[in-house]
Amino acid sequence: MPQLLLLRHAKSSWDDPKLPDHSRPLNARGKHAAHHLGRILREIGVTPDLVLVSSARRTLQTLEQLEPWQSPPRIAVQDNLYLAPARVMLDLINEVPSETNCLLVVGHNPGLQELALLLAAGLDGIEQQKLSEGFPTTALAWFEFSGSWDKLREGGASLLRFILPAHSVEHGL
Repeated sequence: MPQLLLLRHAKSSWDDPKLPDHSRPLNARGKHAAHHLGRILREIGVTPDLVLVSSARRTLQTLEQLEPWQSPPRIAVQDNLYLAPARVMLDLINEVPSETNCLLVVGHNPGLQELALLLAAGLDGIEQQKLSEGFPTTALAWFEFSGSWDKLREGGASLLRFILPAHSVEHGL
């Protein structure tokens, strides 16, 4: 079954108010949280075949902090993922090659949370409840679905886990 990982970029810096939003880097807390998420992904054995990442500096730096991968994924930097709404992201996902088993999308809110809620529509459970409450920085929604990428639609995926690394870092997990 194909797997879809939706990752919101890590915490970014607001130290330079003159810096355009697209150019904001990660702050130290964001780097730490993204690195920790990379460890979590390696521990549970999740490695994407393909990564679609927004062209914003903070998303690219988030992706760098996830390394090293068990095997390096193909990476496609997408300008149209920058602050994209859910439907734009779903259109990009629908174009993913069929041989892709695991896709990671690194992007921004509110679009990522909207997409996650759209895909998991009608599902119950603790993970769904956490997802409904918010999609903080460095959070990852992990989905599984049957069928092909071009057929993924609203309510068409099962939310396996909603990982909040910032919370697990604070509690030593």
